Amino acid sequence: MSPTHEVLASGGLLTKRYLSWDRDEHRREWAVLSQVHAHTRDLAPVPVSADLDADPPTVTMSLLPGRPLTGALSPAELDGLAAALRTLWSVPCADLPPRRDAPDEFAAAVADRLAAADRPAGPAGEAYDVARAWLRDAKFGPGHTEVLGGADPNLANYLWDGERVRIVDFEDAGRSDPEIELADLVEHLEARATDWSGFLAGFDPDPDRLLAGRRLFAAFWLHLLLPGGRAAARNPPGTLERQAARVLTLFVST
Repeated sequence: MSPTHEVLASGGLLTKRYLSWDRDEHRREWAVLSQVHAHTRDLAPVPVSADLDADPPTVTMSLLPGRPLTGALSPAELDGLAAALRTLWSVPCADLPPRRDAPDEFAAAVADRLAAADRPAGPAGEAYDVARAWLRDAKFGPGHTEVLGGADPNLANYLWDGERVRIVDFEDAGRSDPEIELADLVEHLEARATDWSGFLAGFDPDPDRLLAGRRLFAAFWLHLLLPGGRAAARNPPGTLERQAARVLTLFVST
């Protein structure tokens, strides 16, 4: 996948230079960082300066301690991640835009992408069929609770310092709801080594909306892993088949 930015770290600061900004990623990130900084303590980078009208635009922020989460998360890491998400979700977000890939629009986009892709053979083809059929009628509407969602739950965006988790990368962040954010997190390809059942139960999510969100993001990853897809060459052999099995499991779990 093509990088969206370059970073330069120096003197305790990190400057992010955007390689693409047609979705106003730089403005969104600056706005969200400013909002998070105004309402939390040490959860995310401190926004220092920005040149939002430059070509390319830049945002400079503080460097955070910690290493990216990866692999099977320990109980302490899961607790730290839960605490970080709850803190992020406490930030007022009414004046921010919706997260990128808000569910109804994203469902339509994933449906179009699958329709434009060749149907694979075998179990991946079965998963392709059930995902397309479900997406045709998928409707989300607003969630019950509005929260500030990070909208990019790659585990690398959560930094663990041995005691707590901090969050980076807000290019896609915005108004969301807990179920969509949790679904996006646990269905991310990088999250597969962890058992998330206890973590999810701790948030007491709406089970129907959570399941719908998980189906949506699982279908998205299925599309990325199809032959010629953006994630196909970056993952080991058998990843598409494992994703197909996951999709089929999610679609028969009602």
